[in-house]
Amino acid sequence: MNGIKDIREIPSIEKILGFSELKEFIDELEHSYLIKVIREKTEEFRKRILNKEILSIDDLKKSIIEELNDLTQPYYTYAINGLGVILHTGLGRAPYIEGILQPLLSVCSGYSKLQIDEEGRRADRYKKLSKLLQIITGAESGMFVNNNAAATMLILNTIGKGKEVIISRGQLIEIGGSFRIPDVMAQSGAILREVGTTNRTHLKDYESAINENTAAILRVHQSNYRISGFTKQVPLDELVMLGKKYNLPVIDDLGSGALIDFSKYNLPKEPLVQESIKIGADIVCFSGDKLIGGPQCGIIVGKKEYIERLKKNPLTRALRCDKLTSAVLEATLQLFLRKEEKIKKNHRVISLLLKPVSEIKKQARWCAKQLQGLPDVKLEVKWSVSEIGGGSLSTEQLPTYVLMIKPEKISVENLARRLRLCKPPIFGRIEDDHYLLDFRTIFKGEEKIIVDTLLKILGNK
Repeated sequence: MNGIKDIREIPSIEKILGFSELKEFIDELEHSYLIKVIREKTEEFRKRILNKEILSIDDLKKSIIEELNDLTQPYYTYAINGLGVILHTGLGRAPYIEGILQPLLSVCSGYSKLQIDEEGRRADRYKKLSKLLQIITGAESGMFVNNNAAATMLILNTIGKGKEVIISRGQLIEIGGSFRIPDVMAQSGAILREVGTTNRTHLKDYESAINENTAAILRVHQSNYRISGFTKQVPLDELVMLGKKYNLPVIDDLGSGALIDFSKYNLPKEPLVQESIKIGADIVCFSGDKLIGGPQCGIIVGKKEYIERLKKNPLTRALRCDKLTSAVLEATLQLFLRKEEKIKKNHRVISLLLKPVSEIKKQARWCAKQLQGLPDVKLEVKWSVSEIGGGSLSTEQLPTYVLMIKPEKISVENLARRLRLCKPPIFGRIEDDHYLLDFRTIFKGEEKIIVDTLLKILGNK
């Protein structure tokens, strides 16, 4: 179709509503919302024509239909992770445990028991999860809010508002999304009292900073980086002793946190929640959607007196989680009550961390074999490394195998884009002008989806 040369040639809204391609949307959607989308797209179209773009009526139709499809189709959908990052923030971090659908469907199918007791009275919504956290971590009590940044802010606001909280300079971290500990402390109302230097902090630095306005001592795990060489940080047990000496609570922000010891699987040791509690930290907080393998939330455990104070803070209501988060967290924590083999089998983050390299290689080779007949496509299975992501076990890389794809007729960028637009979307990475799929993060059964999709794209270019 010839291009529109004058904005007066743009069809009216009434005429656009007569397009047969829009009939399905006209039948299904509220008229006022449909008109709003058409107006927005028509105005956008008008500006593009004024900027000398060559556009047609078909382009306008396509733009409107794409916008309506985008609005009416789900965004939060299942995706295939071929990036090789186990805790990928953009892909929802931790994949939920096996068998999660049953408790989720139970909660979603109607009303659910969230905070009501057997007598029909309003109850403590944290009661069941607090009991699970007590059993698993050894803490006196526990609760959870919507993420670990919120947990940190709630703790500091409750314990340290208007007072000083002491922290080592080497722990003033920034993680993804420009989340900075100093900014969180400022928002909480607590006053940051830095001690030591970036690479070395001594116990005497903490003690020298204590005064009548000190509210707490805060230790923060360096989640996504490590300082090596001439360094020193004060161990938690020494901070606990200092806290007891001056009657100050010690807060341990573990970031990712862990409930099992990964060092026994030849992985670096991530701080264990149980160890922090055993050593004597008064309050410990950590993420639910990283190595714990649950929903996004910030889990707080510790001395009952402090947990009760946190619950009474008005911020807690603003930060509390809904029934879906509660149900997923409950099922995840219940898995940690099981024997080790059951955890390794059904905890998907742990199973990906421990996935045998031989199994990864087998998956990659199977896919390569199925794709061998594609014309003008180079395929190679190659050793590589995966990342854990999410600021967890930050220095660790895991051995893996990737399928390297080099199409001759389309660019790797085009291939990557087309795979991302598929249903389900497939995410891989580009290296050295090759498209790579890392099979550490590709679950069993997803290989066939990948093969069928690649055959469709590369076999019908």
